[in-house]
Amino acid sequence: MHQIDDIDRQIIKALNANGRISYTDLAKDIGLSRVAIQTRINALMEEGVIERFTAVINPEKIGITVSAFFNVEVEPQCLKEVADTLADEPAVTSLYHMTGPSKLHMHGLFTNNKEMETFLNEKLYKLPGIMSVDCQILITRYKSRMGMRL
Repeated sequence: MHQIDDIDRQIIKALNANGRISYTDLAKDIGLSRVAIQTRINALMEEGVIERFTAVINPEKIGITVSAFFNVEVEPQCLKEVADTLADEPAVTSLYHMTGPSKLHMHGLFTNNKEMETFLNEKLYKLPGIMSVDCQILITRYKSRMGMRL
């Protein structure tokens, strides 16, 4: 496991705020050379501390209006197969194996209710081992985690 120090924490915090910041600007902000910053970021990536860089898109701005959370109870022997299938679905944005009666917790984004209904009827409900599905539609997003607390 990679031990991160205070400088790594500063780098991660800065990248969380602006993943497109240049090595030069980041070096100025942190007080290191550009090469030292680049070396540290490469090490953080190689160790898996930084998994990837990506753009954060506002779904509503591109016509995706339904955000839904699902608790999916699955027969234990089918859990891995169901999880693997759902992980490959483009509408599924996150998928977790959870404790408690609901084995899988999933988030999905859909252009409208009809698209979500089609996903439920033609994909989710047809998977082997599905015992129950509880769905909650997002009304208002107050906070969405980008990165993590250090």
